[in-house]
Amino acid sequence: MTKPRRSISDPFPAWLYDGSPIDDPLGYGERAVRFLRALKHPKSTAPGHAFQLDPWQERIVRQIYGPRHSDGSRIVKTVFLLLPRGNRKTSLAAALALLHTIGPEKVPGGEVISAASDQKQARIGFDEAANIIRADKRVAKAVRIVDHRNRITYPAHGTFYEAISSDAGTQHGRSPAFVLADELHAWKKRDLWDVLESGLPKVKGSLVVIATTAGRGQDNIAFEKYSRALKIASGKIEDPTFLPILFEAPRDCDWRDEDIWRRVNPGLDLGYLDLESLRQRAREAETSPGTREAFRQLHLNIWLDHSTDPFVDMVVYDRGSTAIDMKKLAGRPCWLAVDMSATTDLTAVLAAFHDDDDGYIVLPQFFCPKDNLRGKADKDGVPYPLWADEGFICPTPGNVIDYRAVEAHIRDLCDRFDVREIAFDPAYASPVMSPLGDDGFPVMTMRQGWITQAPALNELERAIVAGKFQHGGHPVLRWNFANVAIHTDSAGNRTMHKGKSTGRIDGAVASWMAVARAAAGESNVSSYNDPASTGLFIF
Repeated sequence: MTKPRRSISDPFPAWLYDGSPIDDPLGYGERAVRFLRALKHPKSTAPGHAFQLDPWQERIVRQIYGPRHSDGSRIVKTVFLLLPRGNRKTSLAAALALLHTIGPEKVPGGEVISAASDQKQARIGFDEAANIIRADKRVAKAVRIVDHRNRITYPAHGTFYEAISSDAGTQHGRSPAFVLADELHAWKKRDLWDVLESGLPKVKGSLVVIATTAGRGQDNIAFEKYSRALKIASGKIEDPTFLPILFEAPRDCDWRDEDIWRRVNPGLDLGYLDLESLRQRAREAETSPGTREAFRQLHLNIWLDHSTDPFVDMVVYDRGSTAIDMKKLAGRPCWLAVDMSATTDLTAVLAAFHDDDDGYIVLPQFFCPKDNLRGKADKDGVPYPLWADEGFICPTPGNVIDYRAVEAHIRDLCDRFDVREIAFDPAYASPVMSPLGDDGFPVMTMRQGWITQAPALNELERAIVAGKFQHGGHPVLRWNFANVAIHTDSAGNRTMHKGKSTGRIDGAVASWMAVARAAAGESNVSSYNDPASTGLFIF
């Protein structure tokens, strides 16, 4: 078996493979292992269809249930198991749920909840648990499977297991002894999580197990828990009650490296996964960006910045993070793009310059209302107050954007640089655009349809992929690009899709607009300069 590769700074759980002793003063870890080994599984190839508990899984079980406080209570309260698809996550999770329903971890009248994103996913976990029960006639006689309610009851002790979904409405009043949060990355809302988590303190010794594949985006409960797990695993914070188990590849790894596949897929050398199938997927990923991103997420467990079809790989995007030398911009032609917003959202003004290597240098500035800045941060899941303190966002007084501040910034850019054009997204543009136009500034509107966007996105993508899009590592602009979702029509034309994107993309929209106008330059022969084809309206 290929031994997983890791370094001192790698949060990968080394204890899974190093054979180190795991505390078990009361023998509860051993008790849990014996119970799981006594179960049966209909698909097991072991004698008597015995439940297969491989060494890495066994050590997880021992690490959860073995360590205890002096009073005998379990130390671990939360488990975050980040495991790629196909490594029998569902089987292990179902077995742990049964450990608390009919096994030695049960409590009288205890509620065991398996929660998933939707009813279909919830049913998968329920069927796994039900099939384990049905595989052993002795166990099947002792419990009652209520199939239409996704519920398993153990009358002798009044415990029950129930599979529920986050799209099934309110679940208030729960007092779970055990919660399995299945594929948390797919939960669209956090309402069910908040209800279940608030119910855990009602039961002494309750446990929550989050078993999930890596997700996409950062504005969700799964990323919140993943971030905490990562900080604990890397030693940045200490919390012995939270057990992080992170089978994930480095973001900048060679996703084609089979040694990395084995490192993050513990079942690959044990026959869970078909190596040839993975190789075929990897071959498809060579020529398909969408397939490649899915491969990185689902099989290498790399948490992706974006939520849907990505525009660019953010690792590639980050190559443009070198600090910008402002002195070199003096006297250069400059093109401005402005993506205005509704009065309570984010407005972006972006200046684009040509560099000396067929690329672009961009200077973004963002505006948002100052009132309730922290509330907006909680809603969007990003540090608006910190960004404001560091000058990356200009918070304007009040609870709506002060358009005068946006206008003043544009006038200041025109004073500092050789501004050739100021392109506005027509939406909400009039309060800023009109006074500038009245004073003779080179303002224009730029429609947002595919005729305008498609060639602009091609040029923007070319620059980013070639490492010729210099943005200085501006964190708000990076967040915007990470949120972008691309819509491709039947003819292959691409647009940034605000409806499908998660979080704000105003800066990314302003980027393609500014790059489009900068690409046209002063030649007046580019297709960008044809108002009929681009949707430009010059005032």
